[in-house]
Amino acid sequence: MKINRSSSKSFTHRIFIWISVLIFVQSHALRAQLIIVPIDQTRYAEEVTDEPNLRAQASLNLPFFDDFSTSKTPAPNTRNWLTGSGVYINNTLTSSHPSVNVATFDGLNANGIPYNVVNPLTQGYTDTLTSQPVNLGGKVAADSVYLSFYWAAKGLGELPDSSDFLRLELYSKTNEWVPVWTQLGYEVDTLFHQQFISIKDPNYLHDGFQFRFRSYGRSSGPYDSWHLDYVYLNAKRSVKQPYLFDVAMRKPVSNILRKYTAMPLRQYRANPQSFTADSVRTDIVNHFNNFNILTSTFTLTDVQRGTEYARNVQRSIYVASLKSQTLGVKLSPLNPAGPLDSLHLISKFYITTTDTIPGANLKTNDTITARTALADYFAYDDGSAEYGVQMNQKLGRVAVQYVLAKADTIGGVRMSMVSFNKDISGQGFTIQILGNKNGKPDQVISQRSVAVRYPAIRDGLIDYAFSIPVAVPDTFYVGWLQINDQPVTVGFDRNSTLGANSVYYNLGTEWAKETSLKGSIMIRPYLGKKAQGVITGNEPNDRINAIFYPNPAKGEVQWNNRSLNRVEIYSSAGNLIHTFTPSREQQSVLVDHLSQGIYIFKATDGKRSFVQKMLISK
Repeated sequence: MKINRSSSKSFTHRIFIWISVLIFVQSHALRAQLIIVPIDQTRYAEEVTDEPNLRAQASLNLPFFDDFSTSKTPAPNTRNWLTGSGVYINNTLTSSHPSVNVATFDGLNANGIPYNVVNPLTQGYTDTLTSQPVNLGGKVAADSVYLSFYWAAKGLGELPDSSDFLRLELYSKTNEWVPVWTQLGYEVDTLFHQQFISIKDPNYLHDGFQFRFRSYGRSSGPYDSWHLDYVYLNAKRSVKQPYLFDVAMRKPVSNILRKYTAMPLRQYRANPQSFTADSVRTDIVNHFNNFNILTSTFTLTDVQRGTEYARNVQRSIYVASLKSQTLGVKLSPLNPAGPLDSLHLISKFYITTTDTIPGANLKTNDTITARTALADYFAYDDGSAEYGVQMNQKLGRVAVQYVLAKADTIGGVRMSMVSFNKDISGQGFTIQILGNKNGKPDQVISQRSVAVRYPAIRDGLIDYAFSIPVAVPDTFYVGWLQINDQPVTVGFDRNSTLGANSVYYNLGTEWAKETSLKGSIMIRPYLGKKAQGVITGNEPNDRINAIFYPNPAKGEVQWNNRSLNRVEIYSSAGNLIHTFTPSREQQSVLVDHLSQGIYIFKATDGKRSFVQKMLISK
């Protein structure tokens, strides 16, 4: 039998990649309690079509220009591009991009689903961004038609493997897609690079010309990331003059809040000075080989009422050629008048420039905005999940710290629920609210058993409400208990680091601070209307939750709720060991027959369920 060495080598290489990924995840899990994983988010921004290259409109005239700043959804603008590309428009997955917004090839289709969910080793073409037809009819080589673009690998996503690539193909008169440029995965850094492609072959100079970018890699998830920006096709260009007469906004506007990206207005009002950032910032970049002088304006406006809380104009800003520059404005605490219960603010920077490309609109990248909610919830994240975070141990717990201006009530929790290679809809986990002791989570104040659900849109949130608002002290914690072998995956924001120092984990009886995360877990507690009492300390409230104690326990476990009518004891592996029905006045049980170790106590009073991890010692 003749062996195809090329195919054998390719298969061996794919096996090596898959084994390497498993080794990496497992080794990371051994040394970490919380692990970061790539995610596949559902996003219904556009409908996937069986024929993604179907022409949808008449041919465009030159110039063709798109820096993706005009896209109002996660999908590319259909004026320039065909639908069904799978490409994700965002301003969060890179940090050194040329202009506000990039097109990210993330290995997921237009609905945010992996192209192949059967075989994790499969490689193939994934995202394909195809232009609308462009009229190059009548053009000749002497017209010097060039296509230029900026590309980068990885960003805040995954670095492409050596067998992955990004490819540019041109559509010929003979109805064929011809590769003209390929960037291999093993030849990349993480910077943006400009590429020029000359289009002088008569085979491409026709009125139905198209071009497309295609990513090739693992098709079972978002494992290889490429980014595209500043796509520009025009005649009368020269590779010796690659510069664009354009100054563009770029990085997201920084937070106007000091500790959070969003918080309740009634908490903000209690101490505006401590919660307001000293300044707000963004940056601009000059793509021309000459300096530029411009004017920058910053406004802070309540979008609901039109009230302007801040305006700052900076004139004669000098921007050196081919350089970026930070724009910053000092902030003062807000003092909203009237009986308002929320503010939805827009922070906006815009610049006045003389940018020009005849026939192209360069003004859309002169404005950049950010939204801040002073409503009913706390958030550390910016609203976009680049990764997911998991507790890698069954019965492990995660908790995120929140510091208030004063004690309040919590009505529920909104969570970013995302998937990693597997849909675990319906799987149970427990949301917990905990008190504070010496700067770490303490006893459980309240908890609720819930099931995993996924939002209908990308970066959507699932609302888990408590039936009764929970009174909390001025420092409290919100998190979850992992009760199954298959971990729950919660959205993780790599761009905002405001919550990086507020995460704790517990694998037994002790809480420890998580120091390896460089981002924020997307879990948002929101205020309740009223509670059954006001928390002034960390004592357990038996009207809200049953607390088993002492912990660790030796010989006997007690509880402070006389209404319990069933108690179950499980091993750390999840096996049911003992079940009993307490009498009405019974508030303890002997556990001297249990060997030393960690156990799960589950109880119910007929209306509510309680789960608590206990350490039994000898």
